[in-house]
Amino acid sequence: MIQLTNLSKSFGGDTLLRDISLQVAPRQKIGFVGRNGSGKSTLFKIILGQEPYDSGELSIPKNYRIGALKQHLHFSEKTLKEECALSLPKGEEWNFYKIEKLLFGLGFSHEDLDKDPLSFSGGYQIRINLVKLLAQEPNMLLLDEPTNYLDIVSLRWLEGFIRAFEGEVILITHDRDFMDSISTHTMGINRKGLHIVEGNSYKFYDTLALADETYQKTRTNQLKKRQELEEFIARNRARASTAALAQSKVKELEKMEVMEDLESESSLAFDFSYAPTPAKIVLRVRDVAFGYDAAPNLFENISFDMIHGKTIAIIGKNGKGKSTLLNLIAGEFEPRAGSLEFHPSTTFAHFGQTNIERLDTSMTILDEIANARRDIGAAEVRAIAGRMMFGGDSAKKRISVLSGGERSRVMLGKIIATPANLLFLDEPTNHLDMQSIDALCDAIENFKGSTVIVTHSQMLLHRLANALIIFHKGKAEYFDGTYSEFLEKIGWEEEESQKKEKATPPKSQPKAKKPTKLSYKDQKALEILPKQIEELEAKMEEINECLSNPQCYQQRGLSTLSQELTEIQSLYETKSDEYLELLERLEEMEG
Repeated sequence: MIQLTNLSKSFGGDTLLRDISLQVAPRQKIGFVGRNGSGKSTLFKIILGQEPYDSGELSIPKNYRIGALKQHLHFSEKTLKEECALSLPKGEEWNFYKIEKLLFGLGFSHEDLDKDPLSFSGGYQIRINLVKLLAQEPNMLLLDEPTNYLDIVSLRWLEGFIRAFEGEVILITHDRDFMDSISTHTMGINRKGLHIVEGNSYKFYDTLALADETYQKTRTNQLKKRQELEEFIARNRARASTAALAQSKVKELEKMEVMEDLESESSLAFDFSYAPTPAKIVLRVRDVAFGYDAAPNLFENISFDMIHGKTIAIIGKNGKGKSTLLNLIAGEFEPRAGSLEFHPSTTFAHFGQTNIERLDTSMTILDEIANARRDIGAAEVRAIAGRMMFGGDSAKKRISVLSGGERSRVMLGKIIATPANLLFLDEPTNHLDMQSIDALCDAIENFKGSTVIVTHSQMLLHRLANALIIFHKGKAEYFDGTYSEFLEKIGWEEEESQKKEKATPPKSQPKAKKPTKLSYKDQKALEILPKQIEELEAKMEEINECLSNPQCYQQRGLSTLSQELTEIQSLYETKSDEYLELLERLEEMEG
């Protein structure tokens, strides 16, 4: 396992990491938290050997493989399937069945398998890199924001994959629910130090808060003691009779460690500006449909009432039309059919990728926020910039030099400056750290108006949504209920096969007797299946050997061999599952 001992790292004289230590135990899955810019990604680069460190030690066992999600894109093969197969371990170079399972889990279709990897959007190209990483089966996964560009269905699949992964994982993500669902431990960078606890992120922050509270109490007591010593020394130093005692108190004072006041970390905290409205229904949407150019409709027959104070979440797979629907409601597009009717008093603020791209790169942060409202004063602009974590001279930076996350915060600042009673928010949590996301949730909950939000964060959905517009089963439909109610009553179609029946027989119906032994058919299957599984394993090994020999696979046909291997692997999994199920049933009976 990897081990860090008293490791430090500085940039330009500023300490980023100070004497941090970490030992990762087998099968630990660690959620990694901390403010944006605190050093999380830098620590990943140090572990991967991509960034030097100033002092301390980094120990990685020989032949221990660490895999990390690459953000840069480089594809050399002509098809998606062949590109991903490049990452398979030695001996599995043609195991397309394994690749297909990963691709389908992350939202690719059968039709995508033979497409050029470069033909996919940027978000899907990042997914290709994620598939290539997972196919390598390293000992440790370092995952830096793997949830970016994943829709909610793919997120739920990845959650299950990581939980079942038998190696070690360190995960950076802004999606708190996702992190807590897979983590055995949580660690974080706080005041340049590294802290780790067993448990989820809530336990981590509670532990940190308790430690800070204890430190401050100890410091207060120490300051009181120092003051008492200093006063005693001042009173008794000059007297001959007490000079020796005063000198001993001087030595005691010198030995006392100075406890500095804890550094405070900047936090994003804000409220949306509410424009009063008498309306009970701020927007009526009736039978709306839309599609681009001559393409078929992305959605149709969507109807709902936007009730004052309600939050509607638009959810579903990427590329199905979620952002398009939000932009249409916000007036970016005209519907092909149907109507939108706003109450005369309705005013809205829109946070979306299109808005962020419209920021004037020649302007400063202060200029952009000031442009949101004519009557806003300089002091209020400064205050909003500060709440968006642009304090002092940093608020004078030009938009052109800002990162994507910083531009998102500028856009949030503009929306805060805009009085509204209806908010349109498209993936507002991207580029925000956990504390900032909590602050955003608080602001939405405290907002007196209504909100329409596109998000894949299940935490936001559980916490905020009163109703949903769901893109699934080839259409979009309005659901008047919470996300929990949707999962319970309908659920995602991709997960339906995994659902287990939870119905209990009525009390009047007698309980079925538990069988005491397997049927004759099952007993025979229990005898035959091990031999069948062994034969299938031998066939797979024989085909893999042939695929590694050019003379052999040229003679038998590469395509034929690949197809045959896929079919055998599928049959092998079916037989293995059947055998394991029979063994479990037998254990239950004997138990």
